[in-house]
Amino acid sequence: TGATYAHPFSDPVVVAGQGTLGLDILDDMPDVDVILVAIGGGGLITGLSTAVKALRPQTRIIGIEPVGSPTLHACLAAGRLVALDTLETRVATMSCRQTDQAIYEAAARNVDEIVLITDAEMEQAAKSLWFEFGIAADLSGAAALAALQSGRMSLAGGEKVCALVCGAGTDGCLPA
Repeated sequence: TGATYAHPFSDPVVVAGQGTLGLDILDDMPDVDVILVAIGGGGLITGLSTAVKALRPQTRIIGIEPVGSPTLHACLAAGRLVALDTLETRVATMSCRQTDQAIYEAAARNVDEIVLITDAEMEQAAKSLWFEFGIAADLSGAAALAALQSGRMSLAGGEKVCALVCGAGTDGCLPA
């Protein structure tokens, strides 16, 4: 058929494309202090963080992963690429047993911190997004807000924060 397969998180062209989101954030918030990004396989945070750190290295990039699928968190803690033995989250888009070497290396260079949150915290954040803002985010889309609401990360007063809402839908956590 002539079709070309593009891996969803490790294809360099896909990752570069995802990096343009970092440029969009800097266009809208040139003095952003912190960007919160949900992590699945790592392509989005890798592309985004590479672009942002090239132009504004002082911006902190904080990744968000489920407690039951801490793929990049485990790699960064081990100082090398590792594979998870089990995945225990209902958030399919944030479930990845192993990323690849290039993603790990870029994350090690550009991601400042990874916060682990529970599925229940993502569900509560998705409800908050819906009932307070009218935004129908799936659980991965609500991960950044969940990290803020969980209290597991520290922010200085007055910091300008971008919490990326990167998934739409309801994952069955909202009333029909």
